Amino acid sequence: MRLKRISFWIATLSLALVLLIGIVDVQRTSPGPVSSVHAQLEQLDGGQSCSACHGGWFSSMTESCLECHAAIGEQIEARRGLHGAQLEAITQRCATCHSEHHGEGFSIVNDQSFALAGAKSRAEFDHQLIGWEMSGAHVELACSKCHENADLAVLPEGAVRFLGERQDCASCHEDPHEGRMRVSCASCHGQETWEGLHSLGHEERLPLIGGHGDVSCRTCHEKDAPRSLEALGEALVKPTPRLCADCHESPHVASFTRAAALESGRDERAGCVVCHAAEHELFRDERLALSPQQHAASGFSLGPPHAELECASCHAPELANFTERYPGRGQEECSACHADPHEGQFTTGPFAGGECIACHSRQHFDPHEFDLDKHARAALRLEGAHAAAECSACHEDPEPEHARQFRGTPSQCAECHSDSHAGFFVEQLTQAPPPPQNGECARCHDSERFANAERGFDHARWTGFPVLGAHAQAACEACHPRAEVADEHGRTFGTVAEHFGEFESCATCHEDPHQGAFDKPRHPKRFAGEQSCARCHDSTSFRALAREFDHGLWTRFGLVGGHEGVACAACHEPLRRPDEHGRTTALAAGTSCADCHEDPHAGQFTLEGENDCARCHTSLAESMLHFDHERDARFALGDAHKKLDCAACHHVEERGELEFVRYRPIAFRCVDCHGVGEDVLLRRKPRVK
Repeated sequence: MRLKRISFWIATLSLALVLLIGIVDVQRTSPGPVSSVHAQLEQLDGGQSCSACHGGWFSSMTESCLECHAAIGEQIEARRGLHGAQLEAITQRCATCHSEHHGEGFSIVNDQSFALAGAKSRAEFDHQLIGWEMSGAHVELACSKCHENADLAVLPEGAVRFLGERQDCASCHEDPHEGRMRVSCASCHGQETWEGLHSLGHEERLPLIGGHGDVSCRTCHEKDAPRSLEALGEALVKPTPRLCADCHESPHVASFTRAAALESGRDERAGCVVCHAAEHELFRDERLALSPQQHAASGFSLGPPHAELECASCHAPELANFTERYPGRGQEECSACHADPHEGQFTTGPFAGGECIACHSRQHFDPHEFDLDKHARAALRLEGAHAAAECSACHEDPEPEHARQFRGTPSQCAECHSDSHAGFFVEQLTQAPPPPQNGECARCHDSERFANAERGFDHARWTGFPVLGAHAQAACEACHPRAEVADEHGRTFGTVAEHFGEFESCATCHEDPHQGAFDKPRHPKRFAGEQSCARCHDSTSFRALAREFDHGLWTRFGLVGGHEGVACAACHEPLRRPDEHGRTTALAAGTSCADCHEDPHAGQFTLEGENDCARCHTSLAESMLHFDHERDARFALGDAHKKLDCAACHHVEERGELEFVRYRPIAFRCVDCHGVGEDVLLRRKPRVK
């Protein structure tokens, strides 16, 4: 409560003090005469009514000024004009720029006022401070030309010095368009002269610079056309801005302009400005530049190695025609810029219609990327030794004026490799099925090396000699020995002729253990479709016979009778070691019976040193005789003697350890067996001496 009382007395004393100061101030005298313009005003009482300008008890001096100068207050309030452009600290202190009490001849609006307002002086006043850029012919005019009271020392009551003027050209100049133009004169005319037309604000739609800078208005705004100057001036609503494509025909493909426009967020038909700036004089201005993304929109991405190239490298500046200069090359259309070093070799064949990248990298031509898979599409698949060969081995370095040969390179084995068989298979090839794709050699050889003959080589088909039996188990080198040094064809695989001589039969390679015993004129040259050794032997082993041996045919000693069941070894004793001819069984003792059999007759039938057993005996059995007593003996058997047993006349005798039957010589007279006058046979046994 006490605090409230103290506050009340403090407020009361403060108010009294203020009133006292006000009363004292009212009693003060003027510091000097006011200017003549204010002195003439009745309400100022000749400059003696201080409160009229300095305010009374409840107003300020600024408020008093603005009571008379309401137009200035409106400027300040609307923030326009020279006063509206000043800082609030200045607008609330009018006396800062317009001081008083300096006498009747003092001008309240002076160079100091203009300087404090931001202008150098009245003569150098910049009209931009009030929102009007004055230039051209207006600069040469005196202020009084537009502000008729500008030079009056004392303004009449109610008159203004600079206020009240409009920036509308028609306020000073006669309108030749008679009001048809709704846009301001400054939209088309400059301040230099009425003839120098321009388009103020045109940059909002299209800056009139570069190629558009020296174009006549009528070029785009023809008279009596929908967009004529007159039509635009009369229009209450501004027409839709024209797009580049409305006036200019685009030489670009639609996909390019569409992509360029989309990238910049523009309408497709307005995408030209993405690349063609307003300041460019021509569409092919030297300053024209495309970003990598824009260039990619043309269908050709500027990746390596094209990224570092100058534009002129691909787009020759001397070509004026757009189509020639910018032909619209495809990303992989190398041939559009690069000459064909292959002289058209790949315009036909498996790679016809393809581009360089079918064989080369997109980044470089060398080294190429023509790999084995691509080569497989050519006439020769690269396998084995071919896969490891250098390209130049088949595609030799060309002469300077010619391209390296790729198409037409030999693909047949015989075109690159000489015939190491010296034509041996020519006759057989004429009857063979069609050869493999790359020639006759591929029938038997693989592509790794010629020494690798196919295991399926049909030896019988190609040589007439089937490799069977023991031959099939032998290595090829057994008949075709390897040479230490290759011949002129690179061959180390020997021929039979080189090792054994010209092949004719088995005897070419194998020694005849029979020493020609079966090649006599009386023997057949071919037997059972075979010749030489094969007439009897098969190829498994010489000990194995292909068919039953016809002993009678080949030896003229038929195995019949007692000989039929006899083992071969009985006559042909096996040898412990082959003899010098390779024979493993001994020759038979001979074809005569005596060669194998002991003579049981103790030489009784030896004739000229030989026994002819077969004259009496057959080979069926030793006991079977076909002795013809009438033909072969001196004693013909009559009817009486035929009935007798042989032993009746031929008795057994002994000679040493040999016991035999006496057949010859023997007595054959009647008296030798019968006594004289007796009709009985002598029974006695002859004695052998």
